Amino acid sequence: MSDIDRIIAELQRFTWPDYVVFVAMFILCIFIGIYFGFMKKSLNEADYLMGGRNMLILPIALSLVASFISGITLLGLPTEVYSFGIQYTYVGMGVIAMGFVMGIFYLPVFHDLNITSTYEYLESRFDRRLRMFGSVMFAIMNIGYLPIVIYVPALAFNQVTGVAVHTITPIVCVICVFYTSLGGLKAVVWTDVVQIISMLGALVLVAIKGTLDIGGFKEVFTSAWQSTRIEAPDLSVDPTIRHTLWSQLIGGVIYWTQTNAVSQNMIQRYLSLPSLSSARWALAIFCLGVLILMALCAYNGLLIYATYKGCDPLTTKLAKAKDQLLPLFVMNTLGEYPGLTGLFIAGVFSAALSSLSTCLNSMSAVVLEDFVKPFVSTPLSAKAINWIMRSVVVGVGALCVSLVYVVEHMGTVLQLTMSLEAITNGPLFGIFTIGLLMPWINGNSALTGGIFGVMAMSWISLNAQWAIASGAIKYETKPLTVEHCNYDYGETLLDLNHNFTISRAGKEDIFPLYRISYMWYTALGALITILMSGVCGCVFGSNDPRKVDPTLLAPSIRKFFCYTENKFNAKSLNIDIPMKKYAISDDVAL
Repeated sequence: MSDIDRIIAELQRFTWPDYVVFVAMFILCIFIGIYFGFMKKSLNEADYLMGGRNMLILPIALSLVASFISGITLLGLPTEVYSFGIQYTYVGMGVIAMGFVMGIFYLPVFHDLNITSTYEYLESRFDRRLRMFGSVMFAIMNIGYLPIVIYVPALAFNQVTGVAVHTITPIVCVICVFYTSLGGLKAVVWTDVVQIISMLGALVLVAIKGTLDIGGFKEVFTSAWQSTRIEAPDLSVDPTIRHTLWSQLIGGVIYWTQTNAVSQNMIQRYLSLPSLSSARWALAIFCLGVLILMALCAYNGLLIYATYKGCDPLTTKLAKAKDQLLPLFVMNTLGEYPGLTGLFIAGVFSAALSSLSTCLNSMSAVVLEDFVKPFVSTPLSAKAINWIMRSVVVGVGALCVSLVYVVEHMGTVLQLTMSLEAITNGPLFGIFTIGLLMPWINGNSALTGGIFGVMAMSWISLNAQWAIASGAIKYETKPLTVEHCNYDYGETLLDLNHNFTISRAGKEDIFPLYRISYMWYTALGALITILMSGVCGCVFGSNDPRKVDPTLLAPSIRKFFCYTENKFNAKSLNIDIPMKKYAISDDVAL
């Protein structure tokens, strides 16, 4: 047995107290599902999908944080900071800006329309074709994203226990499908509350114990400063640089607004609150919670570097995958204390479960509202609706388990799936933005722009991912070394920059758009969609903005058009016609 295998075997100290803590979290989630599924009154469609639209602010806000911070973020962000420094964390400015943009422009419209699926808006503003386009894009993105959500924490579980990925993933998926299908949105939200507490506790525990072991905060920040992992924002305007102030602020606010404001996964929770002011409070708490969790993840990345700065475990293959770096650190730090490793792994799976249950519940809403109801001639019975909603959860959950095999056996699928998110997110955000802010653009132009945006982003992002996978595009990490390792890593030693070094020689040979930072992808997709839709207006014509229902426009846009019951501008004709009053929101009325 090699030194590496021996060390890994010694570190796999997942004892019975760890299993007790780990299993207890799942049992609690199951009981929450049973409670809302059986012990409460029978769930109708509004209860199952929207929580009766009378949910409480704090649970919804915590659920939003838990859903957004997936296991990918929990394990990936520390590795990002360990390898590249804190440049990514400046995206926090984009998160704050997103809160204002969403609260002012997007949230008032969706909340006042009293819809279940956000893609219903596209039919009201444009036509049914746009609604189907949005729903199909959402379904593709979710089905590609779900296997990664569950696969990444399974890797962490494998690192600390040695249990195979395909042993744990079906169990986790079955549990998640069980409580989601039983209890609907309320079960999802309250399990998210339990899971965010577990997640936060795990991160804090690792940070405190690791800091004490390394000799205090001073040692952590000194090591980070000397290795330039702590640095000011990069002010370069070069869009090919991976992270700059502008990509994190401008690209970040567009990415986060798309994900939070127009994605069914997130907006469904905001719409379950009784008023716009409640939704805005939940948004503010969400932004604060995300910033806190991101800061903890980033600090753990600096802590990992301070611990392993003399012997990089990614180079020596002590951690066989990048997402196993934090679990390796946890085993070193908490392994000697029974139950604490179990608490950490429970936190990682909590992040995965919250994202998975959210996606399953949202998929049931979209399938019912967008793929079934518009195509049936008679109203569905309550029994049929319940059967459809729960069947979607079970079916998509089973598909998720199956696709984990694809993710494992085809390494590039991880990169390709993340590319799928970029392909769909930008064009969808562009179409929603057109609908809310550009009343003169009609459905034909918006659909053409959206299709063109998807095609363009497919070409750009898939070619970029191929260039990264083939080694043509690489990124340089911060300094790493194996000079002070106290074990034999044999022939495992690779390039100290692993698969992140930059190939300057061939950089000029790569098409410029393939080299653009992934942080610009959503913004680029939205921009292409909006510009193409504008150009198509010359072919398909344009709307009379005065004939667009003002409730479908952002409040800040409505004031530029004077609506009347007869749908024409009284001011421009200089006549006195009583204005129609539209009850828009808590604080806006025309």
